[in-house]
Amino acid sequence: MKTQGSAVWSGGIKDGKGAISTKSGALTNYPYGFASRFEGKPGTNPEELIGAAHAGCFTMALSLILGEAKLTAEKMETTAEVSLDKDGDGFSITAVHLTLKAKIPGATQEQFEKLTGMAKAGCPVSKLLKANITLDAKLEG
Repeated sequence: MKTQGSAVWSGGIKDGKGAISTKSGALTNYPYGFASRFEGKPGTNPEELIGAAHAGCFTMALSLILGEAKLTAEKMETTAEVSLDKDGDGFSITAVHLTLKAKIPGATQEQFEKLTGMAKAGCPVSKLLKANITLDAKLEG
C-alpha cells in the first residue's frame, strides 16, 4: 500500500504560510505555519499530524491484536502527545506519550498490559519514530 500527503509553502519561516493536503481529502489545503507550530495559533503542524497518525495506528494495531486473542473492544480512546524539543541548531521529536482508555469485555489486566505493549511496539508508526515512546493504558470496567 502507498498513500501520500502534500504541502505547499510561500514566504519565510516566520512570515510564511503553508497548506497541507492528504490524498483522501481529509485535509485539503489546511493551513499551517510557524505560528500554528510554535505559538499555539490556529492551524495544524507536523507534530499534531504525527500524533493523530500514531494514535490511530496504535489503536488499530491493538484492535488486531485483541481479535487474535478472541477479544473485541467496546471502545478505545487514544491520545498521542508528541514532544518537539530543541536539538543543537534544530529541533527533534524526542518523545511520544500514548494514553489509552479502553473498555474490553472479558480482558484481564495482565492480558491488557501484554497486548497494549505488543501494539505499542508493533504499530508501523511506532516503528518509524526514533523517539522514546511511552504508554499509560487504563482498562475500564
